[in-house]
Amino acid sequence: MRLLTFRGGVHPPDNKHWTADKQIEDLLPKGDLVFPMSQHIGAPCMPAVKKGDYVHVGQKIGEPQGDFSVPVISSVSGTVKDVTFMPTPSGTDIMSVVVENDYRYEEESPLSPREYKGLSPDELRAMIRDAGIVGMGGACFPAHIKLSPPPHCTIDRIIINGSECEPYLTSDYRLMLEHSGEIAEGAKILLQIFPAAELILAIEDNKPTAIQKMSEAFKGIPKVSVVALETKYPQGGEKQLICATTGREVPSGKLPADVGCVVSNICSVYEIRHAVVMGRSTLTRIVTVSGDAVATPKNIRVRLGTSFRELVDAAGGFVKDPVKVLAGGPMMGLSVNSLDIPVIKGTSGIVALTEKAIQLYEEYPCIRCGRCVEACPMGLLPFKLNALSLRNEYDAFKENGGMNCIECGSCSFMCPSKRHLVQSCREAKRSVIAAMRRKG
Repeated sequence: MRLLTFRGGVHPPDNKHWTADKQIEDLLPKGDLVFPMSQHIGAPCMPAVKKGDYVHVGQKIGEPQGDFSVPVISSVSGTVKDVTFMPTPSGTDIMSVVVENDYRYEEESPLSPREYKGLSPDELRAMIRDAGIVGMGGACFPAHIKLSPPPHCTIDRIIINGSECEPYLTSDYRLMLEHSGEIAEGAKILLQIFPAAELILAIEDNKPTAIQKMSEAFKGIPKVSVVALETKYPQGGEKQLICATTGREVPSGKLPADVGCVVSNICSVYEIRHAVVMGRSTLTRIVTVSGDAVATPKNIRVRLGTSFRELVDAAGGFVKDPVKVLAGGPMMGLSVNSLDIPVIKGTSGIVALTEKAIQLYEEYPCIRCGRCVEACPMGLLPFKLNALSLRNEYDAFKENGGMNCIECGSCSFMCPSKRHLVQSCREAKRSVIAAMRRKG
């Protein structure tokens, strides 16, 4: 049977063998923890504590501003050392709360299982919001907003993204193998929020063990199916996933809800289960530490706010100085210039690569081969957008669909001239957004 997929895309080496068989290890932090007030798309939080305050595990230390925001929760107990701007994986300094860990991990209130089956969708969404849950596939979209579609939208498909198409990363894969029961209960909660919907768990076919494990966990749950997708990047992109599993196209400028779909990352579903069933906020993150520069690649569950340096040390440090360290994978991850930055909700991986793995090439003129057009999953013309970006022709960039670029990097991967296509599109999008903000 032909595997489900989308138009375009590329097949980079997945390099998942480094950590696919590595069970999740728990790591407790040793140093201070840094909690940026912006770990989600939307308005940053306002610090809810001040220097010298004592905080508990599970205490809200960042107050959300408006509906399109979620709280920041302390993952440790200790004393607030400072409230100041600190560097983050995004490359910018963000207002953060620095907590000196007292290693007692005292909870703000004891956790105990609670009954949720009689709760309304709005009550469930409130629990998810208060737990600070965001899309943990990298976008960090507030989960309660995604689960609150506009009144005119009828949701008939819930799609759980278990594809994990980014090379090197295996944290979602290990989560499916080791916590399939919790994920299944999270799926039941999503079906309680959208009782008229069917639920699809989509997993790439290079993860047959995960497909089997999750199929077993979902047995007996009505309106649920596990489907195998072709292994192709960026199969986990929201619009690509919807197209592959339902055949529906999300129009430009529209949301998945406009075509009756809600998409949630596998890790987010796991967190939703803990928030609703246990009353536990998002406190930890499973991070893949991998790459040919890492001594012992691992999957590590770590408390939010822990520094990248501690994770790299837990993986044995570097066997060779890396040329590049990425927050995330090699296709969409961000290059970082320091390990002294915190793990945040969207940190799925730390990938450290040597010169041999990166294979840096000189950029050459475009030869008009069209490979970037064939690879683009959004049906754009990357070579043309690149030229418009370099000439600062931002109006034409917008007219040619540049704002629809998902920055997946497929075009750059396929380009024989090694043009910096995705980088130029990213810069042009930022310039357009900045100009729109200036106009109000």
